[in-house]
Amino acid sequence: MTSRVPVLLSTSSVFPERTAAAFQLAAALGYDGVEVMVWTDAVSQDAGALRGLAEHYGVPVLSVHAPCLLVTQRVWSPDPWERLRRAAELAETLEAPTVVVHPPFTWQRDYARNFADGLATIADRFDGLRIGVENMYPVRMAGRQFVPYVPGWDPTEAGYPSYTLDLSHCAASHTDSLEMADRMGAALAHVHLGDGTGEGRDEHLVPGRGTQPCAELLRSLAGRGFTGSVAVEVTTRGAKSRAVREADLREALEFARAHLTAPSPIDA
Repeated sequence: MTSRVPVLLSTSSVFPERTAAAFQLAAALGYDGVEVMVWTDAVSQDAGALRGLAEHYGVPVLSVHAPCLLVTQRVWSPDPWERLRRAAELAETLEAPTVVVHPPFTWQRDYARNFADGLATIADRFDGLRIGVENMYPVRMAGRQFVPYVPGWDPTEAGYPSYTLDLSHCAASHTDSLEMADRMGAALAHVHLGDGTGEGRDEHLVPGRGTQPCAELLRSLAGRGFTGSVAVEVTTRGAKSRAVREADLREALEFARAHLTAPSPIDA
């Protein structure tokens, strides 16, 4: 009998509520853990505060998302290597097995030039930690498209030891998440569960509300030998109330659990 894949609640899923609210909701709804998105909220950067929340609510931190967004370029340090190192340190302190990182932006030339070697160095320093490079997507504006990442938005083209598969990003890049998972292979370490319609923007819908094969992907994980975790990363900023946000996050958790425990089509 295989152990259950942990389903985590990303702290980004409760925005504009803050980090502490994610722990409260994760505990109330029955999530297995939390993924901490490190951002401008001071609590998200503080190992002691996060440990206190985890202990208070009985919900462990099982993944740390390094500060890679445009709005977090100066969290901890303007140096992306320092931000990634500190994310790894935070994960180690909290005994979280996974760190999520984005490919470098095009303007981060030195970071991009040494990205693969630098990842290997940090992985060696933090033994047992998986640093999952996340698939991204091209940006479309005013009818034009550009890729703000180096060497591109698809990390499998460069090749890394570990990946994070984001289904909403698959939708935004017009990519089938099952095909992306196939390309990631045994290096698939972590999944960001959300959905999208393929309209070319990053929607992070509750799974099942878009066009990605979310259910099929979750059912396939057992047959892929997946040993990581699945983090619900959905947008609830438009929720009219806490009750609506809670209902969306409950629906996402129930969707994940239902399909993670369904028979794998690979094994069928």
